[in-house]
Amino acid sequence: MDLAWRSRALCVGADEDLFFPQTGKSARAAKAICARCPVRMRCLAEALDNGETYGVWGGLTPEERRQLKRRLKVA
Repeated sequence: MDLAWRSRALCVGADEDLFFPQTGKSARAAKAICARCPVRMRCLAEALDNGETYGVWGGLTPEERRQLKRRLKVA
């Protein structure tokens, strides 16, 4: 598995708590970083492939990833 893409992620060195907000806290700051990230889609694919259930990955929260997976199964 090639994980070299991770070194190009804008979240490298960022406060990890931004990407794993406590229940009820906003994921807005993490999503803002993801929106500019050159490897956002690779990150999202990795999260979907590995069934990540926590945190913001590829700009999506766990609930948003679940919704995306449901839509992809229907299509």
